[in-house]
Amino acid sequence: MGVAFDCFGMTDLGRVRRNNEDQFLVAELVKRLRVVRTSVPDIREADWSDGVVGHLLVVADGMGGMAGGEVASGLAVETISWYVTQTMPWFYRQQDGREAELEAELRQAVEACQRTVADAAANSHLRRMGTTLTMAYVLWPRVYVVHAGDSRCYLRRGTVLHRMTKDHTVAQRAVDAGVMTAAQAENSPLGHALWNCIGGCEVGVKPDVYKATLEPGDELLLCSDGLTRRLSDVEVGNLLLAGATAEAAARSLVQAANDAGGEDNITVVVARLGRPVAVAPAVSASAVTPVEGTAELPRV
Repeated sequence: MGVAFDCFGMTDLGRVRRNNEDQFLVAELVKRLRVVRTSVPDIREADWSDGVVGHLLVVADGMGGMAGGEVASGLAVETISWYVTQTMPWFYRQQDGREAELEAELRQAVEACQRTVADAAANSHLRRMGTTLTMAYVLWPRVYVVHAGDSRCYLRRGTVLHRMTKDHTVAQRAVDAGVMTAAQAENSPLGHALWNCIGGCEVGVKPDVYKATLEPGDELLLCSDGLTRRLSDVEVGNLLLAGATAEAAARSLVQAANDAGGEDNITVVVARLGRPVAVAPAVSASAVTPVEGTAELPRV
């Protein structure tokens, strides 16, 4: 990748739920060729590798009651893993003119998840199961975030916290239409109603793709709504800043969500890229910059 990558993921039951329907994935993408047998003497023992060429980060929050949510989120993460390794040309280097192709492949990966979960639901008693999916595909210095549902991806750069994804809830749609305020949406039961997800929505999945050019010192956070329904963006930003490592930040976030009630499962993946940022002032409310609805994160 050309940059240090400190990453940690964890999922927690919370303090109320009886089972955990969240899933996550942290994976390294490695291009490798190992010679098994050849007639060419100079490469008989060759084992060539470019090392880690990218990273794949995924958070999925299942729904559907009983074991349905756990099954749906697990199937989604398994399908993404299979698609990236078996179908996508993920190993190619950054090349001019291929970004649109990569974005299309990422959307197709999510659509493959939709087919897998929908087929499983149709052939079982778990007909209402579904899942959110938020995936960050990092090919330094670019990150591509593919998203469906109300899990989130944030990017922290210095003391500015960018929310890269938009929640696909009925409440957020009402806010976008101007018929509900953001404060009203936070307390509305429509905030739990998804219009876009994998498996659980009649219209199928419509994944969004966001992208950004990363810089050394940037930090990514993927999380389920068990975190963001208990902590504000300002609180999230401050906890990211305070963590000495990705693991320390992740554990602090989960602990804070549990301390605030822990009504839902809590899943976080924190990734720090490049050299650590010097101790910075706390994130302020004015410094939290949502970029919902945009395709490209503006440079700051």
